[in-house]
Order: sequence, then structure tokens, then C-alpha cells
Amino acid sequence: MQYLLLLAGFVLLIKGADWFVDGAADAAARLRIPSVIVGLTIVSLGTSLPELSVSLTAALQGSNALALSKVIGSNLFNTLVVVGCSALIAPFAMSRETRYRDTTWNLGITLLLALLAVGHVISRADGCVLLAALVVYLVILVRSAMASRKAGAGDPAGSTPVWKILLLIAAGVICIALGGDLTVDAARAIALSWGWSEALVGLTIVSIGTSLPELVTSVVAAKKGESGLSIGNALGSNIMNIGFILGLSSAIHPVAVVPENMVDIVILSAVALLIVIMSWRSDRLTRRRGWLFIGLYACYFIYILLR
Repeated sequence: MQYLLLLAGFVLLIKGADWFVDGAADAAARLRIPSVIVGLTIVSLGTSLPELSVSLTAALQGSNALALSKVIGSNLFNTLVVVGCSALIAPFAMSRETRYRDTTWNLGITLLLALLAVGHVISRADGCVLLAALVVYLVILVRSAMASRKAGAGDPAGSTPVWKILLLIAAGVICIALGGDLTVDAARAIALSWGWSEALVGLTIVSIGTSLPELVTSVVAAKKGESGLSIGNALGSNIMNIGFILGLSSAIHPVAVVPENMVDIVILSAVALLIVIMSWRSDRLTRRRGWLFIGLYACYFIYILLR
């Protein structure tokens, strides 16, 4: 039964991502703004719903000890696997804003998390700081979108009816959320039946499973030639995970930081720095870079299993 639920979850994820990407792309055309802005906001928030649901439920119950691990694991998966798979499917060039603004913000909010984690607990005040950082970033995105629209930098105005765009986005979000829950729950039950520990399941199955929407959405976007949605979704989800999900969770209930978390944060910071250096050197995300990202994640996954 669990295997059937796992399959059903994957089907919902794939179909939901297909509808969601179509709706988001039509929204970008209709609003005459670059698709990367939609990827950084609407798409990243929609695909982060599983992480938000899991983290908020744990925070409200006062048992969000693994909240930080889930965010770190999800962000590493987004950066290395989501971006890596997108580059393998359809190599693309990043926009100037993505190269210098979004990758830098991704690094900055990751370093902010590292600084706050030094005290071995992310307090309610720290959570408010993360939320404030996210608000600043969103304000910058809105101003950029408005400037692009005035300059006519976005796509030509689309003809898709507004009701259809909203229906596609809503149906996509619902399918992605349900598919993510089904996939994570089924994968967790299967992993436990194989003898895996709860901690290992949390660090692997849960963090990867809740990132499946980002992966499926970005892969679908890459196949449809929407590279802006793909890279925007990955970076936007990273920033949302730290600023919104972890920020809101810790504002509700402080999150403890264990020594293993500090090691993972250092690794995450190094990966974020690598993305900045690579994007500043070249705007191309080639298949070679995609294989590098996948290889780095494989090494990290092996490290988690061994420790």
C-alpha cells in the first residue's frame, strides 16, 4: 500500500508542477515581468508549501528540533540537485540579476543563519531577524519587477484569461502539496520498515521529500524552456526556507542548534559561496556544472549516512 501511495504522490507532484509552471509562465507574460521574478516569488513559495507545513506543525507542537536540519537539507538539495538536474536537461544562461542579486542574497541569508546559529539556539528574536531579511529581499524584488514592467523588459502581454491562470496555479499548488505529503509519508514508512532511524529519515527522506516539488517544478520548467522559472525557483526556495519557514518556526518556538547542524551550515555556506563564484565567472549553467553539483550532493549524502 505504501508503494502505491508513493507512486500516487509522484503523479500528483508531476501533474501539479506541470499546471503550476504553465500558470506561472502565463502570469509572467500577463504581468509583463521577467519569469525569474515569478520563479523567485510565486513559484518558490508554492513549492515550499511542504516544508512550511511540516515545520509549522512541529513548531506549534513545540517539537521542532529537526526544523534546522530539514531546512539545511532542503537548501543543499535545491542548490545541488535541483539546479544540477535543470542544467543537465537544458543548459541555460542566467540573467544579470540572478547572477549578482539572487545568488548574493542566497549567500547572505545563509551566512546570517550561520551567525545566528553560533549561540546554539535560534531564538524568537533571531526568527524575527530572518523574517525581516526576507521582507527586505521581497521589497527589492517588487521594485525590480515594477522597473522591468515600465521598461518593457518582460514578455509581451499574454492573452490567457486571468481565471485560467489562477485555476492552473491553484490546482498546481494543491496537487504539489498533496503529492509532497503523500510522498514523504510513504517514503518515511518504507524507510522505517527497512530499519532506518527517525533521525536519519528526518535528515534524508523528509528534507529530500519536501524538496521534490522544487525538483519536479524546475525540471518541468527546464524542459519547457522556462530557465528563469527553474533557477528562480531553486534560489527563491532557499531564501524562503531560511527567511520565512525557519524564521517563522523559530519565532513561534526557539530552534536548538546541535554540533552536527553547525557542520551542515558550514557546508551549506560553502556551496552558496561556490554558486556565487561560478555565476560571477560565467553566466552559463552547463552540463559539466550540473554533473559537478550532482556529484557534490552525492558526497554529502554519503557523509550523512556514515556519520
